[in-house]
Amino acid sequence: HVQLVESGGGSVQAGGSLRLSCAYSGITNNRNLMGWFRQAPGKEREGVAAINSGGTTRYVDSVRGRFTISREQARRTLYLQMDNLTPDDSAMYYCAAGQPFGLVQFPSEGGFDYWGHGTQVTVSS
Repeated sequence: HVQLVESGGGSVQAGGSLRLSCAYSGITNNRNLMGWFRQAPGKEREGVAAINSGGTTRYVDSVRGRFTISREQARRTLYLQMDNLTPDDSAMYYCAAGQPFGLVQFPSEGGFDYWGHGTQVTVSS
């Protein structure tokens, strides 16, 4: 039984930072790709960052250089460090787990089949 629980969202001013966490359980070797997605009101959900069990990462262009994805496998926790936030980063952020081939398709959702309930990030100007 896979569980993904996000935390760390909140409100911050532009230029500020937040670190999101995702505590996960039940992830097996064939679902060891993990990622962060976000959805703003009126927009489609988009991939933000992904990481596989070997530490290879992918980022969507809009966050590259500002966001860092990492994971502590011993703690079963996924992180997203978000720096230099802008109002365009405001969204509900979701943690997801999926099959390894999903890294090639990222930022598409293909391969991601387990999702958390999300944590809200609001950035004010």
